[in-house]
Amino acid sequence: MKKKSTGLTLCTLLFALCVPAEAQQPAKIPRIAYLSGSSIISANTEAFQQGLRDLGYIDGKNIVIEWRFADGNRDRLRALVAELVRLKVEVIVASGGGDTRAAKEVTATIPIVMAQTDDPVASGFVASLARPSGNITGLSTLSPELSGKRLELLKEVVPKLSHVAVFGTSSSPGDAPVLSETKLAAVALGVSVQHLDVLSPKDFETAFQAAVKARADGVLWLVSGAVRGTRYPQIAELAVKSRLPAIYSSRLYFLDGGLMSYRVHTPDLNRRAATYVDKILKGAKPADLPVEQPTKFEFFINLKAAKQIGLTIPPNVMARADKIIR
Repeated sequence: MKKKSTGLTLCTLLFALCVPAEAQQPAKIPRIAYLSGSSIISANTEAFQQGLRDLGYIDGKNIVIEWRFADGNRDRLRALVAELVRLKVEVIVASGGGDTRAAKEVTATIPIVMAQTDDPVASGFVASLARPSGNITGLSTLSPELSGKRLELLKEVVPKLSHVAVFGTSSSPGDAPVLSETKLAAVALGVSVQHLDVLSPKDFETAFQAAVKARADGVLWLVSGAVRGTRYPQIAELAVKSRLPAIYSSRLYFLDGGLMSYRVHTPDLNRRAATYVDKILKGAKPADLPVEQPTKFEFFINLKAAKQIGLTIPPNVMARADKIIR
């Protein structure tokens, strides 16, 4: 009996020691990824990290972020996603539409959060904005609707605008709905539309030449993704050389000599992408998280470019600009 009592006492003691040891095991730190086909855009990545911090996540402390950038080499994207799959990340945040497509082609199980995508329904990423019904959700940039707003701004800057050249890429899934929305806006404004298909960088110059030959009064530039790449200065220079007022969808054209840009405030979208990450890490399924739309926009004007083509920007348009280069 004494031996049995001693044995029971030892077992009880060992059990008591094991319970605290198990309780002290460190909690698993979630590992997520941020994927971009371009190089680092600090405003977006910083906004994403700030969004995480606002929710209590600190990179390297209670969350690990795997940053992956293809630096303009879109062919690398699938390999980067495959690497992230091997690392067993819990969520992939895709910076743009091309990044979302690459992630979608590689994995159908890891949740994918779109930080910004022009038209996720037309691109085949989600079944609908309200019910994504797959492993992808996130934020849309409302690209089709914004093309109409850009045309309105171009009409205000060029009151005699009657014929506009719309530069797009027919092979892009979002091109058709954007063109359709542009045509609707053009009818309301009494403007005719000429769609110029830009399938590769070698088409840039010939497209501008076609616009000049057709006597276009302005340009709505909607080419994006791999076709555009990082060739913002070349595109802006061609517009100035052709003496065509042009409006773009990215501030990078504006910064590289483009006349005007009207766009969604992408840092805000990246900040909001963090809320999707938080919900998914807490157990929510992407299929149950509706795609959200932008609430902040930016309008930029480059007066140096306006001067180069002999254009005067009306004061009422200038007053609405968020930033002006003089």
